[in-house]
Amino acid sequence: MEKFEPTSYTLECVATGREFPDEGWTLADPQCKTPSLVRARYARRQLEVKPAEWGLYRFCDWMPVRRILKGSSAPVTYRSKGLAAHLGLENLWITFNGYYPAIGATMTTCSFKETEAYTVCGRTSEDEQRVLVVASAGNTARAFAKVCSDNNIKLLLSVPYDNIGALWFEEPLNPCVKLISCEKGGDYFDAIHLSDIALKTPGFYAEGGAKNIARRDGMACTVLSAVTTIGRIPDYYFQAVGSGTGAIAAWEANMRLIEDGRFGSNTMKLMVSQNAPFVPMYDAWRADSRKMLPYDDDKARRDAEIIDAKVLSNRRPPYGLAGGLYDALKATNGEMFVATNAQARKARKLFKELEGVDIYSAAGVALASLIKAVADGKVEKDATVMLNITGGGEEHFKAEKELWYLQPSHVFPLEPDPDDVAARVSALFA
Repeated sequence: MEKFEPTSYTLECVATGREFPDEGWTLADPQCKTPSLVRARYARRQLEVKPAEWGLYRFCDWMPVRRILKGSSAPVTYRSKGLAAHLGLENLWITFNGYYPAIGATMTTCSFKETEAYTVCGRTSEDEQRVLVVASAGNTARAFAKVCSDNNIKLLLSVPYDNIGALWFEEPLNPCVKLISCEKGGDYFDAIHLSDIALKTPGFYAEGGAKNIARRDGMACTVLSAVTTIGRIPDYYFQAVGSGTGAIAAWEANMRLIEDGRFGSNTMKLMVSQNAPFVPMYDAWRADSRKMLPYDDDKARRDAEIIDAKVLSNRRPPYGLAGGLYDALKATNGEMFVATNAQARKARKLFKELEGVDIYSAAGVALASLIKAVADGKVEKDATVMLNITGGGEEHFKAEKELWYLQPSHVFPLEPDPDDVAARVSALFA
């Protein structure tokens, strides 16, 4: 493996266009007065894909990383036969993020959240002494736990108690990874609230969510995998969204690929979907509102409990800020869909039958939306379509394996005492 040099880039504020250096963990432009994402502008305008042994870091030219961590895997893109024939599509390409060794897919957490975790953690400094804090509905936590455990990075996870069944691993984790939870009945928003309290404690720092360029540019590797495999930018991009960060990342990758000049100049139409009845972004988009519409907390918790795809239950997504999902959909002439649990389950069954591997509920929501879009005549038969399968192969991976589950060190009430949280999380890393 050739020697790795830290990636060279500057930051750009989406709202103002101001370009400035990254101080190491910059999440926003301190001079910008309006809510806005910042983007990385990479020194290399043309992407040079590294050999397969680099794992996810094959795409490190466009990842804001200072170091390469062990154990990563890149998404795998392949041309569909079974599903394509079933839908009558001539150019359906599947980007698979998960575990399916038959096609070369080896993400052992079975989710594209690995693309985020390896990039975010690769952005951290090797001598970082503070504790990274990540709030998650499940899959993100599993990915960060694996990466931090394997690479000895201190991590505090905050996950709703109802979702801790998602924290399975093939072996016990390094004790540098700790978990706290909000009590039963809490959702992802409650986990974020708990993590925010922990972050007020000295020695802890925020991963940053969608505001972290490393998270988005890690997720963008799905599009880089697709485009460098297909040889051109697709016409349509299908994915289910909870925060919309993956779709924002896809749009940003698309713009970089146009600038690269070798893959065409078209803008992929973002075709994103939510799992009914939890559809706050769909409702806002349908009302053509940049602002999210009012959503009662108790109703949101109930709706989040009903949906199969718990990972899609974000009540405070990066939707309306400059460079957020609203802008991404407007810029790409995109559309938003809704799929019920029943439709997603049917789609998952179909995928397993036709493509040979199980997929997650969120990926089932994306496929259900593709099925609907084709039936409604919204996708031409000869269009180049990218279906981002954001997680799969869990049944395949778990077969014949003894699993180990991460348990919370503390379970807090939905309205926790901040002093109690601070004292307990500090003691975990003392």
